[in-house]
Amino acid sequence: MEKLQYERPVIKRITGQMPNKFGLRTEYEPMTHIDGLAVKELIKTFGSPLYVISERIIREIYSQAKKAFTTRYPKVQFAWSYKTNYLDAVCRVFHQEGSWAEVVSGFEYEKAKRNGIEGKHIIFNGPYKSAEELSTAIKDNAYIHIDSFDELYLISDLAERLNKVPKISVRINLDAGIFPQWSRFGFNYENGEAWEAVSRILLNKKIELCGLHSHIGTYIMAAYPYGVTASKLAELAVRIEKKFKHNIKYIDIGGGFASKNTLKGAYLPGTDTCPSFDDYADAITSALIKSEINAEHLPVLILETGRALIDDAGFILGTVIANKRLADGKRATIIDVGVNHLFTSFWYDHKITPAQPFSPYTEDCTIYGPLCMNIDVIREHITFPLLNKGDHIVISRTGAYNMTQWLQFITYRPKVIMIDVDGNPHIIRENEKLESIVSLERIPEHLQL
Repeated sequence: MEKLQYERPVIKRITGQMPNKFGLRTEYEPMTHIDGLAVKELIKTFGSPLYVISERIIREIYSQAKKAFTTRYPKVQFAWSYKTNYLDAVCRVFHQEGSWAEVVSGFEYEKAKRNGIEGKHIIFNGPYKSAEELSTAIKDNAYIHIDSFDELYLISDLAERLNKVPKISVRINLDAGIFPQWSRFGFNYENGEAWEAVSRILLNKKIELCGLHSHIGTYIMAAYPYGVTASKLAELAVRIEKKFKHNIKYIDIGGGFASKNTLKGAYLPGTDTCPSFDDYADAITSALIKSEINAEHLPVLILETGRALIDDAGFILGTVIANKRLADGKRATIIDVGVNHLFTSFWYDHKITPAQPFSPYTEDCTIYGPLCMNIDVIREHITFPLLNKGDHIVISRTGAYNMTQWLQFITYRPKVIMIDVDGNPHIIRENEKLESIVSLERIPEHLQL
């Protein structure tokens, strides 16, 4: 008979505070499989730590989002936000589903073209675009969202030199009733700067105004600000038609929809507080439909949704490498997943689940990564079961930004696999090796061995 695991006796302080809606008890269920594949077998085959992407979840969530908007508005186009996750395999799943590409740099623009996206289906955003990058976008008939008057003047000059009419949209910042207001990007609506930019473009016959764009922020946990944004952009579109007899092709609401992750310091989990796609769609489409925009010239509604479409599809699998007691007696569990792998741990309390059955015994615990840095904290406070060295864990909702903001710092970045809709695993990015890092280094002759 297998020897039972020893559990040391413990005395827990009972506080006199009122229980929250979930009561005083914390329950855990092990997460032993992802899309039918055993976590332990995945780690055995591909190593630990390991990024896992579920193609099935991507397609299911995309379908939910698309249905929410297309049932409420006749012209809808999604554009996948490359900065959220630019691994080619991930991008191609979204493109197969019909999404365009939304990019914010020349690098991402090249990525989109590598993935077979034509210029006419690329939206080029961002505060900095070089003359060379703008020239490429103009030649490709991509949609360029201008961020400043200096960029507008540069595009006007390039249009004359290239003898080609660029497709331009105006990025607009506005007061949507939330704090903080993102006023860094684009032209302000309230002070008239946006109207001036629109007017300058429409008076310049070398440039075509195609759309209006606003991205009000990130992780917006309410739907009403999008309704305010859509109303103001619609009002601007009506003014354009009235003064210049010009109908814009699209209104781009940007991204910022919240995922179901829980922000640090939040009382309730994100699964309870995050608006649904239906909530966002109601706010946006109602504002457009109720506006004074000519029904015969309804603009296409473009959505640059990123985080909300991919977060739930990502997991990081890891292994416990040690346990110890801190100076105050608190338990510390060290895993092989660090903040260099899980950048979003700086603002999310990620759900962390044991990957094997475990004892109901729990303790207040801090989960650390393996880095020789005091900031390498995955969860500062979590009531967690006792895990032993070699046990495995699953960190959920890691699909957004962790594969673009990850760092090659102290340790190598591990493999990324995608589980297809039939349950087959595929390596979509190999793990780094020493050669991956030093291949770009150059050693002066006097330091040669």
